[in-house]
Amino acid sequence: MISVVQRVSEASVQVEGILVGAIHHGLLALVAIEKGDTDTTAHKLAEKLLAYRMFQDTEGKMNLDVGAVGGGILLVSQFTLAADTGKGLRPSFTPAADPETGRRLFDVLVKRIRSNHPKVATGQFGADMKVALINDGPVTFTFRILPN
Repeated sequence: MISVVQRVSEASVQVEGILVGAIHHGLLALVAIEKGDTDTTAHKLAEKLLAYRMFQDTEGKMNLDVGAVGGGILLVSQFTLAADTGKGLRPSFTPAADPETGRRLFDVLVKRIRSNHPKVATGQFGADMKVALINDGPVTFTFRILPN
């Protein structure tokens, strides 16, 4: 499972001009499900997103997680993160999970985070989404959780 995580001042997702998810201060996580990922992989990513210290304390050090600052989490499925770009000039999506598995594991991730965090929004799985954000910092990290 791959996630590009950005600390944001605000972020939102629209589908066909309709707002489907939005947060203020918090994290935007773009998430790709890969072949071989499992419920355990989703749970590990959830725990990392909830506990990763990306926010500054009073001394200006990144010592606080999203819960400590009362931030929201916006989760957006983005299978293109799983692309193999190593050869040629066109991406191959063979590393990505099939849509049914991807949807199921994305739902597992969302459920796990919602069970531990009060402010969670999502995009719409498989839709053509318009994502808007104001990156705070900018602070951006890439997480890769490998299946056991």
